[in-house]
Amino acid sequence: MGKEIDKENIQSQMRKGLLEYCVLGMLHHHELYPGDMITELKKAGLVILEGTLYPLLTRLKNGGYLQYRWQESQSGPPRKYYALTEEGKNLYNHLHKTWNEISESVNQINQK
Repeated sequence: MGKEIDKENIQSQMRKGLLEYCVLGMLHHHELYPGDMITELKKAGLVILEGTLYPLLTRLKNGGYLQYRWQESQSGPPRKYYALTEEGKNLYNHLHKTWNEISESVNQINQK
């Protein structure tokens, strides 16, 4: 008998693959503080740690897809708020189109 498939690992890999798209999608609507991003992702059932989000934000910023601004906070140090650049909006639109195509294909296959 073959090796058993690690279902949790497959789920984890699928979530990681969609995380960039989800972050860009949240920022497509308005700028956000990373703590708020984590809260929104958790509400949607995508549990994410700061140690996963911050490197992703840095990579997207270094790629020219995100920008940020500092805002004073009443409850502590200034906060960094992220927003999409024009390149980030283009990337999001491309990924959104790709997601719709993949989603339609998977649904078509699974309905047979």
